[in-house]
Amino acid sequence: MAQRYVISGATAATMEETVGNYGLVENAAIVIEDDKISWVGAAADLPPEFTSLERKDLAGRVVTPGLIDCHTHIVHGGNRAREFEMRLNGASYEEVARAGGGIVSTVSATRGASETDLLASALPRADALIAQGVSVIEVKSGYGLDRDTELKMLRVARALGQHRPVRVVTSFLGAHAVPAGADADTYIDTVCLPTLEAAHAEGLVDAVDGFCEGIAFDTAQIARVFDKARALGLPVKLHAEQLSHIGGTELAAKYAALSADHVEYATESDAAALAAAGTVAVLLPGAFYTIHETQAPPVQAFREHGVPMAVGTDWNPGSSPLGSLLLAMNMACTLFRMTPAEALAGTTRNAARALGLADCGSIAPGMRADLAIWDISDPAELSYGIGINPLHSRIFGGVA
Repeated sequence: MAQRYVISGATAATMEETVGNYGLVENAAIVIEDDKISWVGAAADLPPEFTSLERKDLAGRVVTPGLIDCHTHIVHGGNRAREFEMRLNGASYEEVARAGGGIVSTVSATRGASETDLLASALPRADALIAQGVSVIEVKSGYGLDRDTELKMLRVARALGQHRPVRVVTSFLGAHAVPAGADADTYIDTVCLPTLEAAHAEGLVDAVDGFCEGIAFDTAQIARVFDKARALGLPVKLHAEQLSHIGGTELAAKYAALSADHVEYATESDAAALAAAGTVAVLLPGAFYTIHETQAPPVQAFREHGVPMAVGTDWNPGSSPLGSLLLAMNMACTLFRMTPAEALAGTTRNAARALGLADCGSIAPGMRADLAIWDISDPAELSYGIGINPLHSRIFGGVA
């Protein structure tokens, strides 16, 4: 059934880049028709053709675009709480690995789980994000490292969007780690690339990701994955410069990647390359915090070069068991010295850009009517609070 109504009595943080800062509109009115926004502005300027529509008064609350978590790994089997405890009790990473910990344990648990099991464990994670005003979740594969499990993970990711009022964007991350005992180049040729082709043929892939790091894949190996993605007409993104500097950010820029993620060890020249390529830098403070990293991303260089910065949870069982995008915003401010306005842009318009989405991330005519309504008086409160969720309600595709 068609729906047409007006939201009024709100402060709208439109997050339109041209307006500056939060793009605030005081005493705003937002016209929603079906699943789209058709008009936004001061309520006093509401065009006559909309004045007779049903009004929904927000009683002075703040409304923002629905938040976007642009980097997650929420489909996986098992957890690594025992490994976390072992490390706190003094076990070394080698000892944890010998006990079956690390990514090997997640790969084993994910391979052993059915699609039904994986969906059942992923739905509460999606629910936690939705409950904090999230309307788009990016979900990666990468804990299968074999054909059947990678496809299984992507099918479950797609299913999340069918079971919950949330939009799911998938990333194929077959180049996440080298399976135990395997040769990296052989794995790329015999498993990763054929699986990418199969996943694309099944309509399961929106973008292609990789982990470019000394403990994973080098730039030449990732370039082969990206060449296959390009041949299939798929955009790319990359885990780059998280633990060291081996050229991943430069590679991402060379392929005009949607995003380069983590980027703690990126340089000034990397920032210039990202800016020239139009690539978003996705900052992931949860992993920085969890692994006790001390090298922060070059936020000032990104500012100076005009690199869009996004923020995500990186929710995963090992290096970032972080289930709160609001907390990620706070951490981006406290650990990386982003401003609250940058953090909100990082979870709205820049997060949309990091996923290649042009129909969400701001409150503007023609955009999807995905909105978050907050019991706050100032948008900065979203980054200021620690462990606080001021969400009042959510509108997804025009439906409250």
